[in-house]
Amino acid sequence: DYSGGIHIITLGCPKNEVDSRSLAKGLLRAGLLLSDSPEEADCIIINTCGFINDAKRESIEEILRIGSLKREDALLIVMGCLVKRYEEELRKALPEVDAFFGINEEEKITGYLIDHLRWQSNSYPRGNCATFRLPSYGYIKISDGCNRHCSFCVIPSIKGPYKSIDPEEIIKEAEELLHLGTKELILVGQDITSYGIDKKGLPSLRELVREITSLKGDFWLRLLYLHPEGIRDDLIEEIAENPKICKYMDIPLQHSEKRILQLMRRPGSKEDYRRLLKRIREAIPDVTIRTTFIVGFPQEREEDFLALKDFVKEMEFDRLGVFKYSREEGSPAYSLKGQIPEKTKRRRFNELMKLQAEISLKKNLALVGKRFRVLIDEVERSIGGEVKVAFGRLQSQAPEIDGVVIIHTRDKIEPGLFKEVVITKAYEYDLEAKLAE
Repeated sequence: DYSGGIHIITLGCPKNEVDSRSLAKGLLRAGLLLSDSPEEADCIIINTCGFINDAKRESIEEILRIGSLKREDALLIVMGCLVKRYEEELRKALPEVDAFFGINEEEKITGYLIDHLRWQSNSYPRGNCATFRLPSYGYIKISDGCNRHCSFCVIPSIKGPYKSIDPEEIIKEAEELLHLGTKELILVGQDITSYGIDKKGLPSLRELVREITSLKGDFWLRLLYLHPEGIRDDLIEEIAENPKICKYMDIPLQHSEKRILQLMRRPGSKEDYRRLLKRIREAIPDVTIRTTFIVGFPQEREEDFLALKDFVKEMEFDRLGVFKYSREEGSPAYSLKGQIPEKTKRRRFNELMKLQAEISLKKNLALVGKRFRVLIDEVERSIGGEVKVAFGRLQSQAPEIDGVVIIHTRDKIEPGLFKEVVITKAYEYDLEAKLAE
C-alpha cells in the first residue's frame, strides 16, 4: 500500500489558515497522515478564497496547477469560500476535482477521506498536530461572519451573520499553540471588535484578551482586524497597559471621504477617523497603526482620490494596504452607476502605494541605531551549518503582511526565539539588524 498522506494548501486570509489547521487536526485524530509533498500525497486539499477577483483567479490557477502536478491516482479536493460562492460553475469547469466542500465542512471532508482512503488508512500512523503548526506564530479565529454589510463585500452572504466562537474553545486553542512552542498568538475575525455581541454571557474583546494574556509563558498577542466603529476607550487602554499585547492596531478605514464612505455603507468620516487616531496615538505613544484603503470605488472622482492622498500624507500611517475595487456579483456595489475603468484604478493604486513607500522609508530610517526585541520566524543556514541569515519581526510587523527584520549572524539562533537586535539599515518596508551585545 502507498501511504503518501494528505497535503493541504491554504489560500487567502489568515482565517483560512485557522480552518485548515482545524481540518488537519480532525484528519490526524482520525488516524490519517499529513504530507509535506503535493507530488507524493494520496490526496491534496485546496482551501480557497473567493473574496475578490484576484483571490478567485489565484484559487483557479492553483487548482489547475495542482491538477497537473499530482499523482494520477491521487484525490483532489477543493473547499472554502470559492466553492460556497460558485460550486455549480466549478463542478462544470473543473472535472479534475474529485469533491467540493464549502465552509465549515471539515467533518464532512474527514468522513469523505475515511471512506475513499479506507484501503490504506489502516497503514497510516496516528499523526501529531505539531506537523501542521507554524514555527513561531499561530492564528486563532475568534468569530465568523459579519453584520456590517459594507456594499463592496460578499462576506455576510458567504459566511452568514456574526457569530462569536465560544471563549473556552479559544482559550483551549491558545493553550495548545503555546504548548507547541508558538510565540505569537494572532486573534483574527472579520471584525473582532464585535466579539461577544451576538450572545448573552460572552466576554467582551477586552475580557477575552485579558484571559488569554493571563496564560503562562513568554508570548505576544496580536489583534487583527479592528473595525473603527468598534474601538472603545477600554480596548485602547488594555492595549496600552497589557505588556503581552503587540502595540499594533490594524484598522481598515477603506476611504477618507464621506460621500464614498456612504456609498460603501461605512459609518464614520474623515473627522471621526482623525479623532480616533489622535486618541489612540495619545494613549499608546509607540503604537503602530495599519489601515487599508480601496481605490476606484464606483463614483470615486479624481478630487475624492486626491483628498484621500492628502489624508494619507497628513496621518502618516505606519502600514498601509491598498486594494483596487473589485466588482463582486451579489454585492450591493455591483450595480452602482459610475464604475471606474481598470486603467484609472491601477494608476490610483500605484500613486497611493508610491506615497506610502516614501512615508514607510522615512519611518524606518528613524529606527536605525535603536534596539528592539524581535521574534525569529525563519533561519537559513550556509552549507557548513552556520547561520547565514535569519528573518525576524518587531512587534510592529505582522506576519505575511508587513516587512521583516533581516539579521546576518553566526550565532546559534532558531525559529521561535525572541532576540534583542540593533537596527543597522532601513528600506521602504524591511529592516536589517545585528544581534545586540
